[in-house]
Amino acid sequence: MIVNEQFLKKLRSIFDLNIYEVKIWTALLSRGVASAGELADISNVPRSRSYDVLESLEKKGFIVMKLGKPIKYLAVKPEEILKRVKKKIETEAKDQITALNDVKETSVFEEIDLLFNQGIDKLEPSDLSGVLKGRKNVYEHLKTIISNAEKTVFIQTTEKTLLSKLDTLKNVLKKAKARGVKVKIVAPVKELSFLSKEIRELAEFRSCDETKARFMIVDGQELMFMLADDQEVHEAYDLGIWVNTPYFAQSLTQLFEMNWKSLKRL
Repeated sequence: MIVNEQFLKKLRSIFDLNIYEVKIWTALLSRGVASAGELADISNVPRSRSYDVLESLEKKGFIVMKLGKPIKYLAVKPEEILKRVKKKIETEAKDQITALNDVKETSVFEEIDLLFNQGIDKLEPSDLSGVLKGRKNVYEHLKTIISNAEKTVFIQTTEKTLLSKLDTLKNVLKKAKARGVKVKIVAPVKELSFLSKEIRELAEFRSCDETKARFMIVDGQELMFMLADDQEVHEAYDLGIWVNTPYFAQSLTQLFEMNWKSLKRL
């Protein structure tokens, strides 16, 4: 049986199977029912491995062993497999989340937290900085900074990334606002009708001219700014610079507030 290698690669990724498993599985799908020897011949999997592979697929719920001799195997309906794999992933995810939540109450977490705090005490101000590569990583770090905000979150962004940024950050911004944090956002847009009511209620908005800038200041202490024009760079190559520098961030906060007063309310 000849199956496109790219197709096999996709199946391996989607269903978390090894190369022998996916070859045996697709061979059985094409036959409906077959013996281990037949499947080994069809799939070009060594016969010595075919029994182990079939046992693994059976445990994962992809196939069923047929009663009788010689032993043969039946393919499970793909729709049913999707349900089983989805259920397995959901269960594993819940178990991992529970385990991570439980870690916080253990001595292990206390020790790593102590190590972190001891390390932070030894850092120079210049050490509290970093480069984030890729817009996804930038947004994840923005979430972390916002989740620790106590007073203010000031954001200036472009029209292109306004919606994606707010859609990604809406949950942490909502929690920040509930804590009493003031959220102010500046963007080169004329109106906000393209934003949902939920997002519009997250912050105060002001309109600026075609100023191209993307940055965020939190509590006059932490600053994140992007180096590239989002019209020219792919999100995978976006770069963000994060610094924890009250001296510089407070100055930018004052400039932001001064400029805010002169901008049109949205």
